[in-house]
Amino acid sequence: MKKLWNVSLAAALLVGGVSVYAEDDEMEHARPMQSKPLSKQDQSAAALYKKECSACHMAYQPEFLPKRSWDKTMKGLDNHFGTDATMDTVDSNTVQNYLMTYASKNDRITDMRGAVALRISQTPHFVKEHRKISKKMITQPAVKSIANCNACHTKAEVGSYREREINIPNYGRWE
Repeated sequence: MKKLWNVSLAAALLVGGVSVYAEDDEMEHARPMQSKPLSKQDQSAAALYKKECSACHMAYQPEFLPKRSWDKTMKGLDNHFGTDATMDTVDSNTVQNYLMTYASKNDRITDMRGAVALRISQTPHFVKEHRKISKKMITQPAVKSIANCNACHTKAEVGSYREREINIPNYGRWE
């Protein structure tokens, strides 16, 4: 009887542990990014990053990619996906330091081929999360590209990607 009790207790703990882990994992993607307060210097750097990068696309949260990805991106601004996005040296260094400070600690983030990830939209997690989105939802004029997070994620700019905050233009809420 004692052995049966121990097995039952172990099974309950295992199931409970898996359940807690699943909730934590789910919350990891729901929690707004960069939840710790920024110093005045980092606020200034974040504002510069947003100003420079959101001139062409959403200023993605640094936590989406690891340091090596941001380093490669910043070193290739002269040909940033076919566009010259160079900045003066001081601004470039400021943005790079900001990105390095807040980059993902997960250095194993790669693209789908296993190379250094430069496009967030080609990371395995991103691809998995968007696998059910049809091409017509993405290519419509109101969205244009899978990389246009703000089009569907109503709070993407503040780092919140909760499913209940998704509203796909011309299709409605994501259920």
